Amino acid sequence: MKGIFLTDRGQVRSHNEDAGGIYYNLADQLLAIIADGMGGHQAGDVASQMATSFIRENWEKEKGFSSPDEIENWLKKTISEMNDVIYTHAQNHSECEGMGTTVVIVINVSDFLSVAHIGDSRCYLLNENGFKQITEDHSLVNALVQSGQITKDDAMHHPRKNVVLRALGSDKQVEADVKTLSIDDGDKLLLCSDGLTDKVQDNEIFEFLQVDKSLTEVGQELIDVANNRGGEDNISVILLQKLKDGDTE
Repeated sequence: MKGIFLTDRGQVRSHNEDAGGIYYNLADQLLAIIADGMGGHQAGDVASQMATSFIRENWEKEKGFSSPDEIENWLKKTISEMNDVIYTHAQNHSECEGMGTTVVIVINVSDFLSVAHIGDSRCYLLNENGFKQITEDHSLVNALVQSGQITKDDAMHHPRKNVVLRALGSDKQVEADVKTLSIDDGDKLLLCSDGLTDKVQDNEIFEFLQVDKSLTEVGQELIDVANNRGGEDNISVILLQKLKDGDTE
């Protein structure tokens, strides 16, 4: 599997509270993460960087996994530990009070893919069956959409569209949604913060991912669209594609 990570401060924010990366364990298995931090006094970038650093350090020393159950258990355990670290830091540092971060994590082993998330950072999958959002936002507007009070189009312009109902490090305990799905050669994945999805609709993302360009070109074009439409938030994207046998890039 090949992949790229891109992040951009946007057009308005003075600093970038997003973090992320693509990392490999000792068995050369891939983990990708995006974290979108929140909190006053620039504490959001502390939370997102702590999450990303913690997951990287733990992943890079792992010897490898062979089953979805192993991966899902590792994700749940590591996310719980990560939550403890961020929550405790916030409790012990007044300038970080109330900080937290969304997180979306993908692990690829062989022909399966495990996805974990908290908050409204998303994972999308493009394969021969079409294009779909794998994650379900833990957000106020998504709860309103699910209950039929507003439409998905309404949600993009709702005044409280950035209110998340779950965040890593904000509470003593948090539960991540974790699932595993199969993946085939040529399939593409997009992980992103809401700086992208607040500005670019799903059908537009689908069109960009279908174009025969490099992952870096597609990722930068998505960021450019979000910035051209105001870029009020930080924008982060990870694009992954499962390689066909014999492909090296």
